[in-house]
Amino acid sequence: MFKWQHKRHQLLYFVIFIITLIGIVFNPVIPGKTVTLSSEIRGVWLTNVDSEVLFSSLRTTAVLNRLKQLQFNTIYPTIWQGGYTLYPSSVAEEVFGVSIDPTPGLKDRDMLQELIEQGHQKKLTIIPWFEFGFMAPAESELVKNHPAWLTQRQDGTTIHTQGIHDRVWLNPFHPEVQQFILDLVLEVVKNYDIDGIQFDDHFGLPSDFGYDDYTLSLYQQETGKSFPPSQFTETEWVQWRADKISQFMAQIFKSVKAIKPDCIVSLSPNPYGFALSAYLQDWLKWQQNGWIEELIIQVYRSDMERFIAELERPELQQAQQQIPVAIGILSGLKNRSISIKMIEDQVKAVRKRDFAGVSFFFYESLWRWAQEPIYQREDQLQQLFADPADRPSVTVF
Repeated sequence: MFKWQHKRHQLLYFVIFIITLIGIVFNPVIPGKTVTLSSEIRGVWLTNVDSEVLFSSLRTTAVLNRLKQLQFNTIYPTIWQGGYTLYPSSVAEEVFGVSIDPTPGLKDRDMLQELIEQGHQKKLTIIPWFEFGFMAPAESELVKNHPAWLTQRQDGTTIHTQGIHDRVWLNPFHPEVQQFILDLVLEVVKNYDIDGIQFDDHFGLPSDFGYDDYTLSLYQQETGKSFPPSQFTETEWVQWRADKISQFMAQIFKSVKAIKPDCIVSLSPNPYGFALSAYLQDWLKWQQNGWIEELIIQVYRSDMERFIAELERPELQQAQQQIPVAIGILSGLKNRSISIKMIEDQVKAVRKRDFAGVSFFFYESLWRWAQEPIYQREDQLQQLFADPADRPSVTVF
């Protein structure tokens, strides 16, 4: 009897082992989940501010080699920043006379083409980032050539201070502004073998703007009201302007897809409540209407409780059932160090909630300005991304 019971126990353990092994091998997909062990966005933004990575072919090659070695799979390089394109643009040259950022290291080469060619050889996804959106430096050639394209506050001011920089905002409701932005986007879609395009929070408008003559006239025509509310956060006035930007987003999406159906339209906004109220960016509507195919939410929080609270917002849970939703993690700034422990904890919190992955802002700060030595930060990233992972497909949602 004892031997028979022992054999029964052995058989039971064997059956449990086989069932467990099958579960591990086949890794069945749970409805509503967006991440498996082999599927995860591992992205990083490449910028030209506080960073030298885009200013020479040698540096660009070194960046791609390093990211590939660390099992990253997605690159978001800035291509519209500081009032210039970072690729040779006939659209920019026609509109304001400068075809490419004149900074040495950029003006004599096609940085975007280099990234695409080398990145694709390494099976990296390249999604150019229109970083400045409707924003422009106050003294840029674009603004000097087209002052009528600017919008303003109620008091007539146009300057939007960002750190030490004076910015202005192109009027997103003006048809000439819309045509310029659309032409820039379609130029890149047509001329480069890109995997997608990305906009961010600057593809909106600070909510205290929109009191320029063109917008006021349009508002009067459409609503019959003589003047919009003086309180710029008034719900109807916020929504009217947000809907105008939404309509343009729909136009961009349809135009891109007409040229390159497999080009991913990606957005990296702020959390929804702030995005809508502060920047008139109704990205939830964009997602629900199918005008974006990937969301990378900027959750730049140094407090883990606040970070997790943003991850558990209902609009994110709803969106991640339909499209890949990843989380943007701040890896540091020149004057703001982020510990590798915080980065690790945030990546784990994202994975625990089944998001589609992460993207780090930005490449340079993954290594520099940190309290830990570079090798330690690199070792921790190697542990976080120990196994290779493909990006989740936007077509399976």
